[in-house]
Amino acid sequence: MSKSLSRVRAALHAAALPDTIMEVGAARTAPEAAGAAGCALDQIVKSILFAGENSDSLFLFLTAGGNQVSAARATALAGQTLGRADATAVRRITGFAIGGVAPIGHLSALPVWADPRLLAFPTVWAAAGTPRHIFSCDPRVLMSLTGATLADFTQ
Repeated sequence: MSKSLSRVRAALHAAALPDTIMEVGAARTAPEAAGAAGCALDQIVKSILFAGENSDSLFLFLTAGGNQVSAARATALAGQTLGRADATAVRRITGFAIGGVAPIGHLSALPVWADPRLLAFPTVWAAAGTPRHIFSCDPRVLMSLTGATLADFTQ
């Protein structure tokens, strides 16, 4: 089992949540993940990372699968200019490779914002540390686990 997947499993266990991780094959896009999970597109939690002005700072935006993050709104929330997160920095700071970034189990704490659209569902699905694994969770529980602030940052 990969270290990334193990960290997500450990985070679920530490929160006394059931291990709902499932292997779905290569699900690199939100529509592919929704098809694998048998859920609506907006039930997929996309973990979108932006880099801050300091190369060691990342900002995490959890958004519904059908939504896109507005760079201008994200920048306003972060209070600094945000740009594309470098794959090397993402792995070093979160412990995950792009394409499998989970909302939980990061190596370092990050500022996190969440799309209110996710709260429209009783269950959401998110990457579990690899592009081949996802887990399900009550979105309110996920917001609590991540310390996310609900905000309107989509376009």
